Amino acid sequence: MPTPTDELALGDDLRAFVDASPSPSHAVAELARRLGAAGFTELAEVDRWQLAPGAAHFVVRRGGSLIAFRVGSAPLASSGMRLVGAHTDSPTFKVRPHNDVRQAGYRLVGVEPYGGALLHTWLDRELTVAGRVALRGGRTALVRLPGAPLRLPSLAIHLDRSVREGLTLDPQRHLVPVWDRDLGTTPGLAEALATAAGVDADDVVGHDLVLADTQPAARAGADGTWIAAPRLDDLACCHSGLTALLAAPAGERTQVLVCNDHEEVGSGSMQGARGSFLADVITRLVAVTDPGDVQAVHRAVARSVLVSADLGHAVHPTRADRHEPAHTPELGGGPVLKLNANQAYATDALGSGWFAERCAEAGVPVQYFVSRADLPCGSTIGPLTATRLGIPTVDVGAPMLAMHSCRELASALDVPLMVGALGACLRD
Repeated sequence: MPTPTDELALGDDLRAFVDASPSPSHAVAELARRLGAAGFTELAEVDRWQLAPGAAHFVVRRGGSLIAFRVGSAPLASSGMRLVGAHTDSPTFKVRPHNDVRQAGYRLVGVEPYGGALLHTWLDRELTVAGRVALRGGRTALVRLPGAPLRLPSLAIHLDRSVREGLTLDPQRHLVPVWDRDLGTTPGLAEALATAAGVDADDVVGHDLVLADTQPAARAGADGTWIAAPRLDDLACCHSGLTALLAAPAGERTQVLVCNDHEEVGSGSMQGARGSFLADVITRLVAVTDPGDVQAVHRAVARSVLVSADLGHAVHPTRADRHEPAHTPELGGGPVLKLNANQAYATDALGSGWFAERCAEAGVPVQYFVSRADLPCGSTIGPLTATRLGIPTVDVGAPMLAMHSCRELASALDVPLMVGALGACLRD
């Protein structure tokens, strides 16, 4: 079992990972940096792959999704794979193509909501813009504007006393962040992006940009073991999956980490879980390790298990009535095994038992989550990947509070427990 020092150290490392990842593109870049430092080498989808047992590689698709793997000593058809899946995106706002908005003497930036954000939590926070810009000649650059150039100011209660009965926000009219006063000569977002990318404004031909909270992730709670941070859903599981993969010894089975973009908006993209990214990589892995066997990919998938790792709901301290009374996960209580009768989660009896056994072997406690029968349930990449590939899948996650808030809350005590659980699954 981890010591308190280990717990806080891994929690601090998670905070550093989140701070380095204000956008999915930055998250992938940080994953790639850490993988490279551990000896993993990057492959390109356009190249011919030649893989030896024990080889450790990663591949990136469209800047927002990454798959890393360590090739096992046995052919995939006879040993299968152990996979951990997570997602790189979080609820936020996306910057629109025509974003220079001028009204009431101010210069604003046009955005639209991305995913199911708790919109009110973005008010009165110091915000910036981060992501990827496309440059002439097919180049790209990561950008994160320095400082806190944007803000979504609340309307004073004196101007709308009805807010006491409930706040209603129209994203089109009310959630347009302020950039500066409109003085006519003030540089706008386009100029700032060009400066950040080190190019002329005319060289920026496209962008994929999000708003990001500039307040660093922090220790919180009476004993300092809580983590207050943006984007914990689901960077925390990207971090745990990566940490587990890097620590896992090579074995017979091929070990895979997949971090998809666009989960928060349904995964319907070429790099999302509904896309072909994971299937393409698995097909290529099988083709290299089991050449000539047309049934090898199907045999490999049937022998594999995917752990879909996404943050889960801890019981809320003042809204416990919104939870199923017999299933109330707690912060610091260990991984949460997610089940849903209507298949919003992919966990079945075999998967549930398999994961619980792996956790028992690692000395990790397991908690359980199901939704109230009268409340709908969220979902993950688990059912999507299981449906697309036919791969046995179990849905798990670390417990958290304030999911989809601009600033979420988790426990550093859960980080080594998640790493231990996922590591046990990769080693099985």
